[in-house]
Amino acid sequence: MEVTLVTNKIFMLMTFIGVPVSVIGTFMNWPSILLFILYCLTIIALSSYMGRATESLAIVAGPRIGGLLNATFGNAVELIISLFSLKAGLVGVVLASLTGSVLGNLLLVAGLSFFVGGLKFKRQKFNVFDARHNSGLLMFAIIVAFVIPEVFSMHMNDPKKLTLSIGISITLIVLYLAALLFKLVTHRGVYQSDALSEHHDEEPEWGIGRAVFVLLIATLAVAYISEHLVHTFEFVAESFGWSELFIGIIIVAIVGNAAEHASAVMMAMKNKMDVAVEIAIGSTLQIAMFVAPVLVLVSLLFEKSMPLLFTWQELIAMASSVLLMVVISNDGETNWFEGLTLIAAYIIMGIGFYLL
Repeated sequence: MEVTLVTNKIFMLMTFIGVPVSVIGTFMNWPSILLFILYCLTIIALSSYMGRATESLAIVAGPRIGGLLNATFGNAVELIISLFSLKAGLVGVVLASLTGSVLGNLLLVAGLSFFVGGLKFKRQKFNVFDARHNSGLLMFAIIVAFVIPEVFSMHMNDPKKLTLSIGISITLIVLYLAALLFKLVTHRGVYQSDALSEHHDEEPEWGIGRAVFVLLIATLAVAYISEHLVHTFEFVAESFGWSELFIGIIIVAIVGNAAEHASAVMMAMKNKMDVAVEIAIGSTLQIAMFVAPVLVLVSLLFEKSMPLLFTWQELIAMASSVLLMVVISNDGETNWFEGLTLIAAYIIMGIGFYLL
């Protein structure tokens, strides 16, 4: 509890200093590297407020819808950054950030949750039916919907590649909406575990009105800062010798998913593994089946359209992450060593992308 209070105070300080200083720095044209660091730290601080607001709403809504809310608003930051990146024509950064989100959620967010929770509890259980259902969707969303287009598009021209991407994007969005209908309406409670009904007596930090207000203000602030953050990417890449791929996969993904990292780890520390797993895997599914397809369709409005085609390095990394997560999560329980295994996989892939 004391750690949470200290963390909240730090993020409050970062927010109330970071937002006005970011605005001042933008108007005074401070050095790009300084602004890049300032923008990233401020977005992370704002993400903590989004995380606390969604957690308050999650307690009222229940674990399953709560996990969906956390995943949705956790991805809001990245969606905003990606939209401004598309507007600036940085298609490579957007695709790389989508890859980074998949790797970050499946390996880093889930890994930290399993590891930190596992240090406190010997064995942590979560809904095995949800895990198996999500495994099938992960295999479809990443391996079928991402890898197959790359294979088919090898001998296609650009217009055909874009047409293929649009067709796949629409299919993914329809299936994602069907998955929500299945989980939240037609089969709600059918596969419910005891863990989902354990924490009804927990009090939300904020009421619904205040949580929604904080969420709205934080989202608007993130949108403003993200627009300016995007314009620092090129200079930062040149200064540090980073590739567009590395900035997207590691930097943008970590900054964009900061709220989810914090929320999932906090839930694991409270032994609420159903919510922690729903945040990590649910967010990955939302990125692959909703955010990525939406970005493809929205990119048609900009000068440079974005086909849903990744590099082979990105595809192999994402497919490996999915297979590792499926093997680890399919038994419905976890421990700190499995969490450490996921983190180690993320570090290995991060080193690889850094050296590309």
